[in-house]
Amino acid sequence: MNFSISVVLPNFNGKDLLAKYLPFTIQALNNSKCKYEIILVDDASQDDSVSFIRKNYPEIILITNPKNKGFSYSCNQGIMTARHDLVLLLNSDVKLAPDYLEKLLPYFKDTNTFGVMGKMLDKSENKIEVAAKIPRFNGYKLKSDQQACPKNAQHIKIPTTFLSGANCLIDRKKLLKLEGFDEIYSPFYSEDLDLSIRAWKLGWASYYEHQASCIHLGSHTTKNFFQKIKVKEIYFRNRMLFHAIHMDRQDLKRWRRYLFWGEVLPKLLLGQFWILKSYSSFKDHKYEIRNSRRKIRNLMMSNSGRKSIAEVTATIQGLLNYKELTVL
Repeated sequence: MNFSISVVLPNFNGKDLLAKYLPFTIQALNNSKCKYEIILVDDASQDDSVSFIRKNYPEIILITNPKNKGFSYSCNQGIMTARHDLVLLLNSDVKLAPDYLEKLLPYFKDTNTFGVMGKMLDKSENKIEVAAKIPRFNGYKLKSDQQACPKNAQHIKIPTTFLSGANCLIDRKKLLKLEGFDEIYSPFYSEDLDLSIRAWKLGWASYYEHQASCIHLGSHTTKNFFQKIKVKEIYFRNRMLFHAIHMDRQDLKRWRRYLFWGEVLPKLLLGQFWILKSYSSFKDHKYEIRNSRRKIRNLMMSNSGRKSIAEVTATIQGLLNYKELTVL
């Protein structure tokens, strides 16, 4: 297969992780026999990440941000710099198996493929952390908390609601058409769900390949540099933003009422006052939400017409063969 790969590797204070895991990434790239480049975007690290890369990996394309702007912004810089057919989005705390890319590349024989990700194991290497994400609705909320993998070693194509931004291979032209990640979600969380849902709305499919595996250290930057309560505030704000962007117009007013009465108020009554910061920050993004809704609407109109989030969910559900799957 005559594909070429651009690795986009965002980094923040990850010098030790780079030293530990970059050799495995390079091994997987060499084993794929694809032409490749590695683009490391350093998001204003305070450790020796930049000097480490310059000294030990001078062939890596290095982009340095003077100010920390978060995951989406850093990834987009790398995506816009990438020159090859496919983009491998990879976190610095992920260890790829030697054959990781070889297992993913065949999916791109199908021109309808947006991207594919492999199985992500936790640091114990025994538990599956990320598999195929199954979509479902809980009231007005899109949930992807259920996961699935094949019952046996047989190869089957399994659709997934979204591709993890930590370890996925994506068609670069399609990624550019979507303009990469929506930076409304900065500094982190929900940007990969949003990206994949936009792709599904345009009729492009995302897949999970169980035979490709990697190991994830687990939210290294988030845990070390953000307080737990702040992480929670950002997570819930971004879930609000996601639904405000993708909710169908006819349901939007009802969803907004549900958001306050069904999610914000119950948490306040339980003394979880941090939810006010999530809700307030969400409300402050009304113009950005409107812009994001307009962008995806215009893309759908110019490509495949309108497709609702409910239709996307039905499409993915229709492609799942539960007889062949184990729901985790």
